Amino acid sequence: MTSKQTNGQLRQFGQRYRPIYSERSTSELYWEGAQLSSSSSGKSIFHPRIKCVRKMALSISSLTSSISSLSFSSNVISKPQNLHFACAKSFPIPHVAKINSLVVVASSAAAAVGSPSESEITDLEKYVKSRLPGGFAAQSIFGTGRRKCAIARVVLQEGSGKFIINHRDAKEYLQGNPLWLQYIKFPLVTLGYETSYDVFVKAHGGGLAGQAQAISLGIARALLKVSESHREPLRKEGLLTRDSRVVERKKAGLKKARKAPQFSKR
Repeated sequence: MTSKQTNGQLRQFGQRYRPIYSERSTSELYWEGAQLSSSSSGKSIFHPRIKCVRKMALSISSLTSSISSLSFSSNVISKPQNLHFACAKSFPIPHVAKINSLVVVASSAAAAVGSPSESEITDLEKYVKSRLPGGFAAQSIFGTGRRKCAIARVVLQEGSGKFIINHRDAKEYLQGNPLWLQYIKFPLVTLGYETSYDVFVKAHGGGLAGQAQAISLGIARALLKVSESHREPLRKEGLLTRDSRVVERKKAGLKKARKAPQFSKR
């Protein structure tokens, strides 16, 4: 049987080349659906795949014989031997204490820069209560400013130019923003009173930008109670005008107040 005949015989069964080895002999080759034996026709099969299969069978048989010839010693150690390792010498690290001290210093510095401690807040609260007996409404130089959703109630007292907002320092409360700090100082700078009055503020609502502009209007209105002659310079700078601009409401069918979705003709 030639290689062409072998292929034709395999094609008529429609099977793949899947060799299966029988337990009787490794030289015989079996496929699912067809049995081809090298001794059936007296001629050797020269198909390359069949040659590879025979070589695999021979290698497997040689491997099993070599494994069976191996002999292992039965002397097994019952107790495992203890392994001793030389301990490494420990060297002192003198700079560890210095690192810890540096970490402590950095943490204390970060705490000083960050939010104030509870003791500082309580001290400022006591200071404000001592300076404002009877609360904000009982003071004579008083003004209320509004901007967007923010409302600020401002009290002016003669002093050295301190700004305290919600029992906190103004620079700390406004996060050191130079524009917002300029808003709250501008009415006093316009009249030359930046170091003549202490400012106490109670603000709520809105954001920090809105609160800063509300404080500016509140200070300007409070300065009118000091003297009516302050009206003209403050009006000239636009500090007495209530800014009525607010966020426009969203409309139905639009993404924002006026922003529309992209137009598609088709």
